[in-house]
Amino acid sequence: MILPLLFLFAAPPSTADVESALKRFVDVLAVVQQEAADPVNTEQAVYQGAIPSMLRRLDPHSIFFDPEQNEQLKEMERSERKGFGTVVSILPGRVIVLQAMPGTPSAKAGLQPGDEIVAVNNVALARLEFDQIVGFLGESRQHQAQLIVRRPGNARPLQFVLDPELVDSPSVDRAFLLRPGIGYVRVTGFDPQTARQLKEAIEKLGGAKLKGLVLDLRDNPGGVVQAALEAASYFLKPGQKILSVKGRSIEDQQVDTPNTAAPYAFRLAVLVNSKSASASEILTGALQDHDRAVVVGEPSFGKGLVQNVFPLSGNTALALTTAFYYTPSGRSIQKPLAGVQLEIEKQSQQFHTDSGRAVTGGGGIRPDLEVQPELPTRLRMVLDASGIMTSFATEIAQKGAVNERFEVTPSILEDFQVYAGQHDIQPPVSDWLRERAWVQSRLKQEIFNQALGVAKGDEVEAQRDPVVRAAVERLVARL
Repeated sequence: MILPLLFLFAAPPSTADVESALKRFVDVLAVVQQEAADPVNTEQAVYQGAIPSMLRRLDPHSIFFDPEQNEQLKEMERSERKGFGTVVSILPGRVIVLQAMPGTPSAKAGLQPGDEIVAVNNVALARLEFDQIVGFLGESRQHQAQLIVRRPGNARPLQFVLDPELVDSPSVDRAFLLRPGIGYVRVTGFDPQTARQLKEAIEKLGGAKLKGLVLDLRDNPGGVVQAALEAASYFLKPGQKILSVKGRSIEDQQVDTPNTAAPYAFRLAVLVNSKSASASEILTGALQDHDRAVVVGEPSFGKGLVQNVFPLSGNTALALTTAFYYTPSGRSIQKPLAGVQLEIEKQSQQFHTDSGRAVTGGGGIRPDLEVQPELPTRLRMVLDASGIMTSFATEIAQKGAVNERFEVTPSILEDFQVYAGQHDIQPPVSDWLRERAWVQSRLKQEIFNQALGVAKGDEVEAQRDPVVRAAVERLVARL
């Protein structure tokens, strides 16, 4: 996690040691340039060889940016997200429009749910593999794109020309009620707008009147630490510790919730998995240590490094690990790193929350209630990969009889089973019976995606999620 340089208090290195090491390196480089069998590009030898090799001995997260990479980094920091505002389902050789976000280029052009994008800039998508389609679409949204679209009910393909515009991509992308009084909010990352978006989402669901909230931080890689600190102040009491920072060359620091904090009092469950990292672990660890939330899911990633970017000569830069993050109980968020020189303070495995409850150290956040996601069965994988659920849902949505009370009836399930057989998917009857509830829910999700919008489809998916269900059960049991 990158912090401003104003937090650094570096001790001066030993000049003699540095000069001695540099002299040996220069001597070796001179001999290589003079005697190597093939000509040596000095810049490549240093930028792509010596410096990266040295940093790899420290830790896997410290990075050297050569002039080209540094310019790309600056461009990324300056740039804003552009696109067409289209939510799509990507299948092997097929791209189906699920939603054209209001006010975006795709909506202005007239794209509709159920449209199949068959070509972009004269490149037929049917010829591309899944990964190729993902990469190609990512590149295409940066420039004007010409689309050829097949629309159900239209004999001839349609053509659209889209110009990319700045598209809002909120980090709080899901917010709805799972049941009366129990809200659900998903945070996909932490940026300067995340805390505000989280507050707005909670208020939309009922604010202080909520009985409980499921805060989903799964697959959240982190981001801006300050956003996680602000989010913590929504749930912790004024003056409670959120984190501490310790490092060899910086003064130990502690961050507490502000005295002006006015936290929510409802019950809280936080969802994490192995891709929850950094800022999301800071927030989760603080809520767990103060007994403010029950943590549900899988152990988190374990990335608790403070990184600073140092500008260097020649338009280069160095992102260097300078310290570690610790939870309020003293647990290091950073997991041990094998084969590197970065020394992480050795800790006992047992720490305690405010109430005296034991929690495990050793890196990452271990859930209070471990729940594994469902593993896909063969039939589920076949149905998802084939894309027939999306195409079948398109036909249902096109009939225009779908509202929020819509349910997938037994007759619709029978029709889908026939439809699957027409597409050479004919599993044993026992498989259909075993997966009946899942197929019913997935079909409903796909139909809602196209008829009512992706947000409504997300609600159906959440109700099916075993981790979400376990969190709701724990919240309800504590009410």
